Amino acid sequence: MNTRALPRNARVEPGQGEHEGARAKWSERSWWPWAKRGLTLGFFAVVVVLLWRYAEHVDWDDVWSSVVDTPRPALMTAIALAAASHLLYSCFDLLGRRYTGHNLRTRTVMMINFISYAFNLTIGSLVGGVGFRYRLYSQAGLGKGVITRIVSMSMLTNWLGYKLLAGLLFIFHPLALPPAWHMGNHGLQWAGFALVAISGAYIVACVRMGDHKWDVKGHEIYLPPWRMAVLQMGISCINWSLMAGIVYVLLQQKVAYTDVLTVLLVGAIAGVVAHVPAGLGVFEFVFVALLSHQVPESRLLAALLGYRAIYYILPTLIAAAMYVAFEFKAKRNASRSPGLEAAN
Repeated sequence: MNTRALPRNARVEPGQGEHEGARAKWSERSWWPWAKRGLTLGFFAVVVVLLWRYAEHVDWDDVWSSVVDTPRPALMTAIALAAASHLLYSCFDLLGRRYTGHNLRTRTVMMINFISYAFNLTIGSLVGGVGFRYRLYSQAGLGKGVITRIVSMSMLTNWLGYKLLAGLLFIFHPLALPPAWHMGNHGLQWAGFALVAISGAYIVACVRMGDHKWDVKGHEIYLPPWRMAVLQMGISCINWSLMAGIVYVLLQQKVAYTDVLTVLLVGAIAGVVAHVPAGLGVFEFVFVALLSHQVPESRLLAALLGYRAIYYILPTLIAAAMYVAFEFKAKRNASRSPGLEAAN
């Protein structure tokens, strides 16, 4: 026993340390499992409520009609593009694995990424993109600091490609606004130059300060190598392009692809600003407002409903089944190794 750690007049009864240690362990074990169960139930409750709110705002008859009325070749192409986009986005967290150096398997990382992205599309980024990642990665054994860096890297990747792609479109192919608007495109072009400049500044910063580290509230942050930064922008640009390709195909090529891509990018940021889960209503309003002078409103809405069914609803159903399987597997592993769980 290290007597220097005790007060001079302290009196230690035989077995007192062991009893206090046992009491502390008992106290911790008595409340922590209940707290975990409460947090789990609360998380499920939030997810169910948000999904219910999303579902009650969807006109399911119109969704089904738009899907059924779509020509089969266009429908199959749209599904293939949606699958390619979700598969590509599921690789975003692999960049986070390279950035943080954790050793989770590729399949596990991609599955967590897919589940979080699918729920992010339907119920919002706070619960979907962030909440699901923290829960699933924690169950996989990663610490909060590592998860925070993974989430940050994924979000950064997504919006880096957005800025570059939107900037180039605004500069070189500004959208022809409806005649009734009586507005020019000079404002969009200036915004495009600013977005491209931000993207270029990020690459330059990665080249010059890629080895510099910052300590922010105990978390070590550093810029990725410039090659990873270029890869971030590349795969994000491809993903946004695939998403626009789905709408373009469902519109049966009635609108120029670049116009569809531009409006999709504008609709995405409008949905974020409006804080509406899945951009319900906002996304459709942007498309109708900017493209109804080229395509009848009924055709636009039918294509957008098909887009929601293929890119939002179907992946969410798949992700829900995968999430239940992930939770079941985690519970089974925890029951087989209770000593390990207690240690963590």
